[in-house]
Amino acid sequence: MKLTVVIVNYNVKYYLEQCLHSLEVALRDVDAEVYVVDNHSSDGSIEYLKPRFAALAHPRIHFIQSNHNIGFSRANNIAIRQSQSDYVLLLNPDTFVAENTIAEALSFMDEHPKAGALGVSMLQSDGHIARESRRGLPTPMTSFYKLSGLCERFPMHHRIGRYYMSYLPWDEAAKIEVISGAFCLLRREALNKVGLLDEAFFMYGEDIDLSFRVLKGGYENWYLPVRILHYKGESTHKSSLRYVHVFYDAMLIFFRKHYGHMSFLFSLPIKIAIYFKAFVELIKMQIVKMRKSLGFFSKRPIVIPVYTFLAPKEHLEACRCFARRRGLDARFVEATAATHPQGHHEKSLGLEPIPMSCYGYMVYDTSAYTYGQILDIFASKPIDNILIATYYPEQDMVITSEDTLL
Repeated sequence: MKLTVVIVNYNVKYYLEQCLHSLEVALRDVDAEVYVVDNHSSDGSIEYLKPRFAALAHPRIHFIQSNHNIGFSRANNIAIRQSQSDYVLLLNPDTFVAENTIAEALSFMDEHPKAGALGVSMLQSDGHIARESRRGLPTPMTSFYKLSGLCERFPMHHRIGRYYMSYLPWDEAAKIEVISGAFCLLRREALNKVGLLDEAFFMYGEDIDLSFRVLKGGYENWYLPVRILHYKGESTHKSSLRYVHVFYDAMLIFFRKHYGHMSFLFSLPIKIAIYFKAFVELIKMQIVKMRKSLGFFSKRPIVIPVYTFLAPKEHLEACRCFARRRGLDARFVEATAATHPQGHHEKSLGLEPIPMSCYGYMVYDTSAYTYGQILDIFASKPIDNILIATYYPEQDMVITSEDTLL
């Protein structure tokens, strides 16, 4: 078998459903299988998804249901150990892939035998490329530049800005150091040599650790400019105390593992910086919580987003009914990829721009535009307050970066 795709799910069944739909097309000409490992979700993910995808002959989808939340690394490893494919793709559930993404990634790996791992261009919901698509190893000096804010101030500097490697072109393949766990294509040969994900990392940091070990194993890590959408953390709550604990604990685990041999005087400032950043984040969160409880925050006006549906003529009435049922501030445009290939950027649609004080969703009917076309449209001209949304006519469902509307 050519490829095994492993997706770890935790309470994001609708995002995962969208991800699996995109894989149906992306894997059409690939000898592949998909493992969905559910980390003890409480939203009925397996019960919802299994009947919808279990009958799918290609790609073959296997569901594994854990009785506990065993963490990202361990859940991935369970599936990897059951597979025997040439390549393994670790994929987040809150993503969808363009139709050509996986095929081109596999072709690149076949043509570059030294490539041990590969990452891609991950778009944010507004069409901008996420900086996490390419990263440098968090060496002590690189970590210092990042934690001190110098990386943000000098992003194009080859040494100071190395954490995000912003000096590299976005439209060309390039060697990088860290592959994001949201889309991480791995050569089986490399995994056999360097080992699976380190289960000491519950969540966060495991992708950095594995990328480092791939490089140490004599392989290369690459960035390829093919696209996916990453909603970036729909299954995590980054304002929680648990997030702060898990994230900064992962930083310490990585540092101890790979730089614990350094002299005390050199390693101490890095450890202090990590503890200090974690402490500052916790204090900030507690201050915000206290001010809210004491009523010090003035109530801000609720911003109602504008939903613009782009759909074929035969689906417009269903879109109108959907918007009325949900009480949405909505606009409706007859459009398909054949008639309006540039989507919401087409001047002939006559769409009034949404004020920057507000924000809007461009809701693309997935029967009229492919995933790749939607990503290309947003990537061609990102607008900060215009976000991707998808409409599924069969399910009568809209998925946005913030929510799923049924």
